[in-house]
Amino acid sequence: MREVSVSRFVPATPAAVERLLTPARLIEAEGSFTVRETTEREGDTAVTAGRAGLQLTFLFESGDRRLSYEQVRGPLDRLTTTVSYVPEDEGTRLALESTVATGGPALVDRLAAWKREGELERALATLAQSL
Repeated sequence: MREVSVSRFVPATPAAVERLLTPARLIEAEGSFTVRETTEREGDTAVTAGRAGLQLTFLFESGDRRLSYEQVRGPLDRLTTTVSYVPEDEGTRLALESTVATGGPALVDRLAAWKREGELERALATLAQSL
């Protein structure tokens, strides 16, 4: 299991960031999968996404200035991510932290973490452009 984290200052209020952060937009911003369906369930949101024969489901939960999600169906043994946004100076610090495990050798976990870090960086860049 590996953990990765990225963060970026954005010149927008936490309220503006919160309006932008929807489960579907976040998955799309990562750039690896296309959102196919979003379902609201008892305070949680399930997002089904995929590409070329691969389909995953993520379960989202929101909290105080954060959005957390985990893969509940897909190829990885574990994938969890938390997005937090806190006031900083005249804007917001947007941070993404993720844990990934493949169930394979340590080398495969390192490769998955490297790929995941790229997805998180891409998400930060895309979200920052949208603000």
